[in-house]
Amino acid sequence: MDKIKIAVLDDYQNAALQMADWTALEKVSEITVFNNHLFGQEEIVQRLKPFDVICLMRERTPVSRELLSKLPNLKLIVSTGFRNASIDSSAVNELGIQLENTGYIGSGAPELTWALLMAIARKIPQENASVKNGGWQNTIGTDLKGKTIGIIGLGNIGDKIASIAHVFDMNVIAWSENLTEEKAEANGAKLVSKAYLFQNADFVTVHLVLSERSKGIIGAADLALMKPSAYLINTSRGPLIDENALIDALKQNKIAGAALDVFETEPLPADHPFRTLDNVLATPHIGYVTEDTYKLFFEDTVKIIENWIAKKNS
Repeated sequence: MDKIKIAVLDDYQNAALQMADWTALEKVSEITVFNNHLFGQEEIVQRLKPFDVICLMRERTPVSRELLSKLPNLKLIVSTGFRNASIDSSAVNELGIQLENTGYIGSGAPELTWALLMAIARKIPQENASVKNGGWQNTIGTDLKGKTIGIIGLGNIGDKIASIAHVFDMNVIAWSENLTEEKAEANGAKLVSKAYLFQNADFVTVHLVLSERSKGIIGAADLALMKPSAYLINTSRGPLIDENALIDALKQNKIAGAALDVFETEPLPADHPFRTLDNVLATPHIGYVTEDTYKLFFEDTVKIIENWIAKKNS
């Protein structure tokens, strides 16, 4: 009997096989782990053609109808997290491919959001670089107490950010298209207009789900309203913000800076301005990249594949 061919995609840290016990699967399958990300559609097709099962890490590799139609051997997709917007789920169903999702731990993204906010406010990367290079104090940090944080999207992550902000004695304002006064008040925030938020917040942090409606929801006109001393933090999805408008605002120092974990194109191109702008703190989409989350991702992945094989053989 031929062994089942399993592909694990975009395992940047070589973590998949260390974070779970794949022993049982190794007896009945061939597991191939790919660490590098491919952008070209035909390259991806050629890579994945032999596989019966593909294991996706969140939204790193888009899975379109066109791609799926060129993978005749594919029978199961396992995606980490509760949802993966880059999978054409209707095409998956029509082609008779099984799609399963793992569990998810939601604490990583808000933790990183606050880490980035603190780091950019107190200029920790610059001061760390100074110490490493033999220097000492070079910058003056921004206080959080008494400042205003504007939260765009007061959902599962935004409400946690509001709670943390109160610990630091910050004023909390919030906006999203469907946010109500009752929901805002329940999370200790004041519902304001979008314009008011951008005009008055010292820190603007974005926590929306990316959709066709929310894509580009923050544009040049919004950024133009921000104080020159204000910071923008985005750990949600890159396309929520007009990237060219943000680059322009940062280059012209119209805002104090941005802390970004997500981008229009990922991995970020080598020559991208976000890699070199002094007023940008950039991390490589690591909001969910934590030990506990990875363990859950890959342990669930193994269980899902084992159950699929058991049903297939019953």
